[in-house]
Order: sequence, then structure tokens, then C-alpha cells
Amino acid sequence: MPDPTTQTLLVTVSGDDRPGVTSTLFDAIADVGAEVLDLEQVVVRGHLTLALLLSAGPQNTRLREVVASVATSLGMRVNVASGSGDNAPRRSGRAAVVVLGAPLLASAVAAVTTRIATHGANIDRIRRLSRYPVTTVEFDVSGADVAVLRTELSLEAAVRGVDIAVAPAGLARRGRRLVVIDVDSTLIQDEVIELLAGHAGREAEVAKVTAAAMRGELDFAESLRARVATLAGLPVSVLDEVRDAIRLTPGARTLVRTLKRLGFTVAVVSGGFIEVVGPIAAELEIDRAHANHLEVRDGFLTGGLVGEIVDRQGKAEALRRFAAEEHLPLSRTVAIGDGANDLDMLAAAGLGIAFNAKPLVREQADTSVNVPYLDAVLYLLGITREEIEDADEADGTPTPAPPLPAH
Repeated sequence: MPDPTTQTLLVTVSGDDRPGVTSTLFDAIADVGAEVLDLEQVVVRGHLTLALLLSAGPQNTRLREVVASVATSLGMRVNVASGSGDNAPRRSGRAAVVVLGAPLLASAVAAVTTRIATHGANIDRIRRLSRYPVTTVEFDVSGADVAVLRTELSLEAAVRGVDIAVAPAGLARRGRRLVVIDVDSTLIQDEVIELLAGHAGREAEVAKVTAAAMRGELDFAESLRARVATLAGLPVSVLDEVRDAIRLTPGARTLVRTLKRLGFTVAVVSGGFIEVVGPIAAELEIDRAHANHLEVRDGFLTGGLVGEIVDRQGKAEALRRFAAEEHLPLSRTVAIGDGANDLDMLAAAGLGIAFNAKPLVREQADTSVNVPYLDAVLYLLGITREEIEDADEADGTPTPAPPLPAH
């Protein structure tokens, strides 16, 4: 247990960053026999700020002189404050608050930080997770009630036009997870049933029903049967044509590739069809896939389905089953979806993310991503853009040219 009466010095050094600043400073204070109690450094656009909590006992006066002398020789500004004891222990209720904006305006940051303070929590650290294609910052917070703070900040997210995720920090934020992703209009940009209906000349009719179902205005199972019925008589070969026409959502490959590198289990669940979803999952090396089965007879679609329909409840059941098979608690699961039939799955997961979702879904999910890049989900999990790109470079994965910030 640290002695609370120990005399300490809080040293803050700032100035233009360059190689050797930190090493030169520590070489000098090493001669005084100083003990390092805490240390933090940050560089923003070439400007370095280094904070040190030091103790040298009876040599504290000498330590103060050495620090001032070295800082001056380096052309750095320095401030030294005397005190006693180590840092105050951090309170419980640790949370990670991630704010994502395109652009991220100062007014939004002001609103978020004010809410955190009003909640009675403290911001202990802040770091940037990404600059493009969106700007993302993470606040390391203590003294928070995660569920209450999540609700309070969701109001600011809606008003300020930013995405905010609040999650327990500490060990809860680390380790293996299960990530379950919806397919149509989430992993891919298309609605497969509409592509199939286009081959039957009934795309507009089916699209209208799909939109109503995703808004929660129609029973999903009934609407699916009605839409599939329009496909009767189509040759099975149209499935190959539809697979070739599908467009992955920007960032989908990066999301899955990065999750797999972390050792996460990745699954897709879909109210669409395994005949299309399965090959997509195989191409992306996704671990598990669950979707409806089309009925085929003599090489043609009958307009019917085989087996139980994967509906709203079925998606949630699949998430629970996958978690049990992976020996993971639901608290270590993440679900991503956009439609009303994803709501039960989003609610069951430890973190439910609404991706460019319908208003009903955004209101009920834990957090939302409202930019058209699926890999932005990684930032909500505390993964930085630099970490993603470094991993790509290390294994020779081609990195797409970065899009411009969405201003």
C-alpha cells in the first residue's frame, strides 16, 4: 500500500515533439534516484505533453532543479507542482464512452462531456480511435452507472447527430466475443429477395412489402411467404446471377477480417436465403451462417420455403445458440442489424448495434452507427484505425484507398 504522506512532484513537460525528449529527461532524473509513480504522454499534431508523478524523498528539491534544467535545454515548457501521496484511487463504475461523428463537432463533444459530468462521472482519459472516414474518440470514464449513462447519452446522440456507445470498461471490454451480423442492408447493400423478384418482374411490388416489414408494420413471416411466392417458376440458375450481383457494404471485409484476427467468432443470421448467404459467408471466412431455405423442385423455385422461418425470434435464438456453442456468456456477444426483425437479437446481445437502421430500431438498440461504413463498428469496440491498418500491412492485405472525411 503506497504511503499517503510520501512527498511527490507532478511534472508536466510540453513542447515540439522529436526523438529523444523522453529519454533525455529520464536519463537526467535517473541520476537523482527518482521513483516513477505514474507516467502518461500524448502527441497531438507534433505537440508533446508528458506528465510524470515522481518521488525522490529528500532529493525532491534537487529533482525539481534537474527537471527544470533539462526542460530548458530541450526548449520545452515545464511545470512542477509539489504534493503528497499517489493518485487517488479510481472510482468503480468504469465505462468506455465512444463518440463517432462525420464530422465530430465541438458542440457535440461539449454536450457529451457535460452529460458525463452531470451524471456524476469523471473522464479519466481520452484518446482518438479514428480520423477517417469518420472521427471517433473514446472517453475512459469512472463513477458511472453504465445503463443510466447509456440512456442519457442516447438523447444527446439523437440531438447532436453523432453515434455514441457506452459499454463497461476493464476486463469486460477485452477477450473473445461472438459477433452476429444481419445480412440484407447490413453486411450487404442489397435486399436479396428484391434481386430475386427482379428476375420475376415483380421487384417493385416486393420492395414495397420488404420496406413495410423492416419498419415493423407487417408480420415478417407472413410477408416473407408472400414475397417468396412471387418467385415460383424461376430457374435455380438465378441464384448464381443474384450472388454475382450482390454488393458488400463498404467496410464489411475489413470488419470481418479484423474480428477474425482478434480470435472472435463471426456469424451471420438472415431472414434471407442460405443459398445466397452461405457462399457469402464462405467467401469472407465467416464461422457460422443461419438463414431460410428455398424449396426447389426439378431445377425451379416452387415459391415455398423448407423448414422453420428465420424471423425475429429465430434470429435471437440463433445468437443464443451460437453463444452457448462457443461457451460465451451473452454479455460477450455483439449483434448488428437494421430492421425490425433484428430487434430481439439486438436486445439479447451484450451490445446491440443498429446499423443505418429504421427509426424504430435506432430507438431500441444500445447504440447506432449512421455512417455507411460497416467497419466503423470496430471503433465502438475500442479498436483504432491505426491498429487495423498496421495488421493489414503486416500480413500484406491490400488496404483500400482511404475515403475523405465526410464533411
